[in-house]
Amino acid sequence: MSLIPYTGGTFDLFYHGHFNFLSVCQEITNRGKLVVALNTDVFVLKFKRICSRDNYLNRLEKLLNSKLVDQVIKNIGGQDSKISILSVAPDFITIGSDRDTKNYYEQMNFTQEWLDKNNIGLKYIPYTRGISSTQLRKQYDEKI
Repeated sequence: MSLIPYTGGTFDLFYHGHFNFLSVCQEITNRGKLVVALNTDVFVLKFKRICSRDNYLNRLEKLLNSKLVDQVIKNIGGQDSKISILSVAPDFITIGSDRDTKNYYEQMNFTQEWLDKNNIGLKYIPYTRGISSTQLRKQYDEKI
């Protein structure tokens, strides 16, 4: 049985940690379809209070060219991720294990009851330690 996992994010400065994450997501689809909800530039600026190094269209192209992602949708709900999630009707949401120390439910604006009602599971994918977009951005800024 093929599965539809859903993940969302900014995927700025696409690097091997993103690649590792998406590779694992793709493996667990069982020949299904991996869908990514990509944050818009406006969302990133408003909620992360940073400007993406790559604009939305560049980030979209990188995801599609990675050959790991079957479909990219725009995060149309902004901070209310339920709108984008329901447009996909995934079997589960995949997130990095680094998110287990943060209130992911609050960040995504849903509850476990909402996930259960919509038959959506939540899977944590091992985080690639020692590297992040934040670290890459900082390294770049220090060189300037």
